[in-house]
Amino acid sequence: MADKKRILLIEDDVFLRELCSVKLEKSQYVVDVAADGTSGLSLLQSNFYDLVLLDIMLPEINGFQVLERYMSDRKETDIKPYIMMMTNLSEKEQINKVKDLGADDYLVKAHYSPTEIVKRVNEILEYNI
Repeated sequence: MADKKRILLIEDDVFLRELCSVKLEKSQYVVDVAADGTSGLSLLQSNFYDLVLLDIMLPEINGFQVLERYMSDRKETDIKPYIMMMTNLSEKEQINKVKDLGADDYLVKAHYSPTEIVKRVNEILEYNI
């Protein structure tokens, strides 16, 4: 049996974080969670993940800063996880900013239920990893 894929969920909304992590675990993923940008960045820098779900509006340091610091600290040879930003910010300026910083995808939380988020993760991990 293949190793389970690892996901890091960095989300400050307790309800959404718990619901998504439970649904992802039921889909056979190993899930680490962080409630703020600082602890999320620490986990991201010290572990390998296949996929990262990263909120933008976070306490301490925001998702833009997490992404920027992670991308600037990683070595060119490091395998980068698939990074999906999750936010309710939906302006083209924010979407362009996260893509410029190195995110792979951008998901507007208001448009997706936790079940749909898991379905999207399944599609990404099946085709991209």
